[in-house]
Parts: sequence; structure tokens; C-alpha cells
Amino acid sequence: MSGLIDLHTHSTASDGSLSPRELVQYAKNKGAAAIALTDHDTLEGLDEALAAGREMDLEVIPGVEISAQHNGGTMHLLGYYMNPRDKGLKKELQILQEARKDRNPKIIEKLRQMGLPIQFDQVTALAKGQIGRPHIAQSLLRSGVVSSLEEAFQKYLTKGAPAYIEKFRFSPQKSIHLILEAGGIPILAHPKTLKSPSIRELMKLVKDLKAAGLKGLEVFYPDHSPDQTRTYMAMAQELDLLCTGGSDFHGNNKERVDLLVGFGDLKVPYKIIEDLKAIKNNNKKV
Repeated sequence: MSGLIDLHTHSTASDGSLSPRELVQYAKNKGAAAIALTDHDTLEGLDEALAAGREMDLEVIPGVEISAQHNGGTMHLLGYYMNPRDKGLKKELQILQEARKDRNPKIIEKLRQMGLPIQFDQVTALAKGQIGRPHIAQSLLRSGVVSSLEEAFQKYLTKGAPAYIEKFRFSPQKSIHLILEAGGIPILAHPKTLKSPSIRELMKLVKDLKAAGLKGLEVFYPDHSPDQTRTYMAMAQELDLLCTGGSDFHGNNKERVDLLVGFGDLKVPYKIIEDLKAIKNNNKKV
């Protein structure tokens, strides 16, 4: 099979603006060969997305994106082909969802202490699933505090910004283990956000993650420069890890990033899904 795919997307089950069904319909309309739904710390949108994929004859891969503990930048681990109803994974993800619920009021209170016009009920009205920082950013945009969602994050909500609040995360090793135990394939998302001080440090980290069960790197990503893409690809090849990619599509909640193409030049080939399926089939034989 040929065509473009997107292995990193979000729906209203976490912080995207399209419902799982709407996301699948949008992907179908854009001519996608396949997509993976990888909502933050939840599997709740997968049944709807998979059903829509069957109805619309579009391949939909069950996925998740788990936030893991990391000093410096941020670490996210993508999981593909887990059992969408795995009770063990769902139970553990519930812990992360509760951590998000605890964090959101604290962020809003910080913003209010800064004199910004924001109310918790305004934010909850914008969310259909989990409440997250994108919904807080939307509220700031609607009240005229910022002129874009990107400005809201950079000025107030990103790591290191004045209203940022840390939340509980699992270790990378536990996150990888949870994905593996649910029958999934763990991939390190967007290595750029790790903010490793050197390629040598990044290589050491990825080697450690591979020893814990990591199967690949998200090489193709809108925010990766051409040089970074080449570096991550070479690293994946040297460590015998799969290269994956996706847009990190959030709909209207992430400006300028479109499904399949990112900022316009992203191209992720279907061959990557064939590689994922080969790993999945090998896992079954073990």
C-alpha cells in the first residue's frame, strides 16, 4: 500500500478540537492512507475512532501518548497497537488523568493571581474530554489576553513560564513497560523536546530506553529541522530502532499544524506502518 500517513494525532478525548469520528472523517477527506489516534494519557477515544475507520474504510491504529518524567525538557512516549480496552493500562493512565485534573486549577489560580481574566468554568466549557493547557490557552485567547494560542503557551503555559505547574509522571521505563504489557509498540516522541545538551547525551538516553524496551524514534515531526531529522534518523539506524513520524495534529488547538503535512512539508510514508506491523507480528510469536 502507498500514500501518506499520520502517526501522531489528538482528538477531543484529550486536547484536540475534533472528535475521534470527526478526526477520522477529516483524514479520509484529505486522502490519508492511515492515521493513529494518540491522545494524551487516555484510550477513551479509540473505540469511536476505530469504529469510524471501519465505517469509512480508513486504517486507524490504536495509540496513546504518555508523558514521562524527564529532567530538562519534556519526554513523551507514543504507543501503537495496544489493546484499546486493556484494563491494566487504563487503570494506570487514570493516575495520570487525575494528575492533570489536580494541575489545571493550580494553573488557573496562578493566572488569576497575575491579574488575568480567567475562570475555571470558562475553561471547562471549552473541553469535551480531558481539560488541558490548550483549553486554558483558548480561554486566554478568547478573553483577549493573547493574540494566539502559541503566544499563550510561550508567555504563560510552557515549561519554565510563570503559570506552568509540574504534574506527576511515570518514569520512562514504567511508561514503556505499560505499553509493552498492553501489547503495544513504544516509540520516543519528538526527541527535540528532550533538550539534551549534546548528541552524545541523547544517544546515551535512547540506548537506555532501548534497553527498557523502546522500539523506535519519532524522526519525522513538524518542529524538527532538516539537520535534526537527519541526526535522529542516523541515530535510529545505528541503534536498530524504527523511524516513525506524525504531525501532532490538534485541529484548531494547535495553530498552523495540519494533518499529514504539519507545517506543509511533512511526508510520512505508509512503509512505516508495514515496519510497525512486522514488530507487532514478531511480538505475537514470542
